[in-house]
Amino acid sequence: MDFFFDPGCPFTWRTSRWIAEVADAGAATVTWRLMSLSILNADKDIPEEYRSLAAQGARVLRVLAAIEDNDTRGRLFTALGTRRFDKGEDWDDALLAAAVADAGLPASLAESADDEDLDKVVTASHEESQAAVGQESGSPVLRLGRKAWFGPVVVPVPTGDEAMRLFEAVKLLADVPSFSELKGSRNPF
Repeated sequence: MDFFFDPGCPFTWRTSRWIAEVADAGAATVTWRLMSLSILNADKDIPEEYRSLAAQGARVLRVLAAIEDNDTRGRLFTALGTRRFDKGEDWDDALLAAAVADAGLPASLAESADDEDLDKVVTASHEESQAAVGQESGSPVLRLGRKAWFGPVVVPVPTGDEAMRLFEAVKLLADVPSFSELKGSRNPF
């Protein structure tokens, strides 16, 4: 399965922990793919606070784009999310450098945040995520086979048997060509 993510999204972080649990249980193989809320919202009127968070997210996405190995990309995403969402650290270059170290990667990798050539890699992956869903969609995007959706949004993160039941349900929905959306109100964090 492909998991398209923007690393700055708290809903995406929670869904990724469910996906990681499913993968760790051997029920699926996950490919960590990039998408960008900064690109998605570039021409939208959004509060400045979110725009600045998205700008830092764009820097983080460049670093993730510099990593070609899937497991390494997943490891850095986990280190980033742990610091940002589990520990509540500021979304800044200090967090990025610390997460690179936590993931056991060379400190020089963080310099990729300034490499604008990597924006092409991010944009191509982002566009693939949107094409897979078939319309503009936020983060995360989950693709199973030929079917892709926004979400699912999970709060709190399902674990154990609940995580596996949810994954089995999503797989069943992926097999129904006419299925397109199921939505309820979000739980607060």
